[in-house]
Amino acid sequence: MILHKSALSKTHHIRLRAATLLAASLASAAACSKSDPPRQPTVPVSVTTVKRTPVPFVITANGVAEPMQTVAVESQVNGILNRVTFTEGQEVQAGQVLFQIDARPYQAVLEQARAQLQRDEAQAANARRDATRYAALVKEGYVTTSQADQAEAAATSAAATVAADRATVAKAALDVANCTIRAPISGRTGSLLVRQGNLVKANSNPPLVVINQIQPILVRFSVPQSQFPDIQRYYRNGNTLQVRATPSEGSGIPLMGTLAFVDNNVDSTTGTVLLKARFANPEGSLWPGQYTNVALQLYVDPNALTLPAPAVLTGQQGTYVFTVDGAGTAKQSPVKVARTVDSVTVIASGLKEGERVIISGQSRLVPGSKVAIKGVVE
Repeated sequence: MILHKSALSKTHHIRLRAATLLAASLASAAACSKSDPPRQPTVPVSVTTVKRTPVPFVITANGVAEPMQTVAVESQVNGILNRVTFTEGQEVQAGQVLFQIDARPYQAVLEQARAQLQRDEAQAANARRDATRYAALVKEGYVTTSQADQAEAAATSAAATVAADRATVAKAALDVANCTIRAPISGRTGSLLVRQGNLVKANSNPPLVVINQIQPILVRFSVPQSQFPDIQRYYRNGNTLQVRATPSEGSGIPLMGTLAFVDNNVDSTTGTVLLKARFANPEGSLWPGQYTNVALQLYVDPNALTLPAPAVLTGQQGTYVFTVDGAGTAKQSPVKVARTVDSVTVIASGLKEGERVIISGQSRLVPGSKVAIKGVVE
């Protein structure tokens, strides 16, 4: 087909006009994109209010529980173990019978010592009577002074023999008593190291059993020497300093106790001071050797400026928070933290009472972000 020249010209004109319109549309779209940037989405957040509340001043440390007393029970005599009156791990009371050693050999020795004492007491009494008679006869000249002196010496010697016999009887009676071994303290027994029928030796190693007193119980912990002046000041004033101990593992139920001991020197190798706290431990939840988290309370600040701890963030420039102004805009504000107690942060500077601070949703915020408050945390 052969197109006329005018038709070709008309087709070219249409195509040129379409291209011009397309270029104009693209240019207009580009201009709009430069003049009208996309709006940022509103970020949902929860806020809290900076307020003043009483907050305790607390020193935290890692502690280890230890028994109030530990006694290694040993025998003081040799003999065959006839009876064990407790089971391993049992709670025992002071004075309770734990072991019974065969006392028959020691009872025989005691009876022999008593018989010897009776014989020597009779001889001493007779010697004393002779000395008394000789003392009277020497005055009348019937005996010489030398004979009277000999009678007095015999009486004195006999009296000394009686005294020695009485000591022997006491020693034998003590041996008999030591055949019955009693608990020296109240506490929980450990592993039983001897069994009925074994030969027990005096002061042998290992001991028969070890008793730990765990009600009450102690927790030892160390604090840096930089904190020691505050502890010393409040402890010296006669204050009862409260201590909380929470087991590092397990139920995590805290126990409340009191500071019972402050060491008299600073450990030069670690720069710390050893302290001990006493806990009633009525349920036996603390066990010797158990690790605990310790919090020692020195005093209570009645007017501390506080925030929930999650509101405070840490960046390259230090700690900061996001505040919300009246227009619903987030603002990044640097703050200085005095200390953190449990879930509460005490603010030293950077905020004022009554300011609104974002506590959740901060991960999506940048300075100047618009926020929508979805919840208020008291």
